[in-house]
Amino acid sequence: MLSALLLAAGLAQPALAQSSCASDGQKRPLALVERFINADCATCWTDPATPPATRGAVALDWVLPGGQGEDAPLSAVATRDGLKRLAALGTAPPAASLTLRTPVTGRAGALRVAHGLPVSGYIGASIAFKGSAGVSNSPPWTAWLALVEALPAGTEASPVPRNLVRNLLHVPWDGRDQLPKQEQMRFIESRPLDIPAGTNTDRLRVIGWMQDASGRIVAAAQSRCTGK
Repeated sequence: MLSALLLAAGLAQPALAQSSCASDGQKRPLALVERFINADCATCWTDPATPPATRGAVALDWVLPGGQGEDAPLSAVATRDGLKRLAALGTAPPAASLTLRTPVTGRAGALRVAHGLPVSGYIGASIAFKGSAGVSNSPPWTAWLALVEALPAGTEASPVPRNLVRNLLHVPWDGRDQLPKQEQMRFIESRPLDIPAGTNTDRLRVIGWMQDASGRIVAAAQSRCTGK
């Protein structure tokens, strides 16, 4: 089914030349809406009852590997990263679909995410967190950075816009770093991420969040590319 989605994505018009792709100046998400779809479910992508991202929230769409393997209707965009995310949430994979909404407390510090331009099938991405005073007793933290393909509503008959997760960076952090002592509450991670075949690179962006030891999302951010 979503093989057509990949074709449609590849036919999209190229974006303007980009000078910056970061969360700088963007509104901070107030909640994370995560929609999980089993690749076996042929109608889940087009389900008119799909919950939208409410005002102030940012959505992520995870397509999970199905029992049918490569024969699953949505297998072309399935990734095991969604299983890792569900395991962290303590939730079993759904037989069809599942939507979870998690608020962002926003009181632990500042989060910045960014990415560069695609090069030879890879894209450099980064996530940086600066903790507020008094949060050093709350580790371990977990940094999550999702590389997503932003798809408008109507793509393959989707009733809602989607941020289809294409790759994932998941890094535990004990609250300290290899930075100078006066900057011990700073976390920075930069890595190249593989871009799956069929991805429309003009629609790529990153969404990141930081979780504390209790699983609460204490900060979240999403990138936006600005043209030259």
